[in-house]
Amino acid sequence: MATLLTDTRTIQDTETLSLTDAETLLFEALVASGTLETAARSTAKALVAAEAEGQVGHGFSRLADYSAQVRSGKVNGAAVPTITQDGTAAFTVDAAHGFAYPALDLALENGIDTAKTTGTAAIGITRSHHCGALSVQVARVADAGCIAMMVANTPKAIAPWGAKKPVFGTNPIAFAAPLAGSDPLVIDLSLSRVARGKVMHAKKTGQKIPEGWALDKTGAPTTDPDAALQGSMVPIGEAKGTALAFMIEVLASTFTGASPSAEMASFFSADGPPPNAGQFLLVLRPAQMSAFADRMVALSEGIEALEGARLPGTRRADALRRAQAEGLRVPKTYVSLARQLAKSGTVAS
Repeated sequence: MATLLTDTRTIQDTETLSLTDAETLLFEALVASGTLETAARSTAKALVAAEAEGQVGHGFSRLADYSAQVRSGKVNGAAVPTITQDGTAAFTVDAAHGFAYPALDLALENGIDTAKTTGTAAIGITRSHHCGALSVQVARVADAGCIAMMVANTPKAIAPWGAKKPVFGTNPIAFAAPLAGSDPLVIDLSLSRVARGKVMHAKKTGQKIPEGWALDKTGAPTTDPDAALQGSMVPIGEAKGTALAFMIEVLASTFTGASPSAEMASFFSADGPPPNAGQFLLVLRPAQMSAFADRMVALSEGIEALEGARLPGTRRADALRRAQAEGLRVPKTYVSLARQLAKSGTVAS
């Protein structure tokens, strides 16, 4: 009988890897599967960063799917992203049906430099793929002293409120801002009650999901991850959540020219065409950094002074520090698979 999904990882079923060793292992597995070294390095770094933050649905658990999609051609492992300047502070990045992470590296490099000069930068990314934990990307902007907001569309998973047929993706949104004397403020959330990657993680590990996460294809609540993946995710805020999903769909898909969520191929299956996902990133430089920093500290301290309150992203920052000090506790099944891929580029049936 499947157990209820939990984040508990025991010593017996995990292996501890340093962040460097984890990156090297994933890099070698991706290269052996047919990924260009620069893309493999960028992708491995992002997956490890997500794992370190505690976002396990965007970490090691993605490797098997990523590698299979490179081998099938659904992801172009040899893709090199290109960037086009559309105005003084506007850019479009073409991921060329490769992994999202090299395209995001290019977007952030140009977006941060431009925002520091002009005060703002807007970047659309098209012909992209799964972009993992958005927190990893926006935190890099905050570390550079700027503010970031990022959105992405994903394969259909949420039905418009009152309907049963999924139209929108879980369409995540993330925000980050520097906070003097502390970790940057980082907020990352999907518009379903939980990220769909957690449902896939439950399926892969033979666990049930809590009731309230998802509906089956008839619209009934379910704790079966297979039924959930065939049905729809429950949105945050009910109708308000689907309204936000609509807004993100416009920015990440309609604006960039990427595929609508309703037409996008799965991020999990090796079959089908490239997903042609879209992402949109806004980078802002505070005009008066000193005054902004003072106001951010005052706002944050005011929230933290309230009994029972905490700043968003606190758990992320704590998990990251713990991973940096103690390493990553990764399920042995994922580590074994990564080593097998690193040796041969394929997984034995």
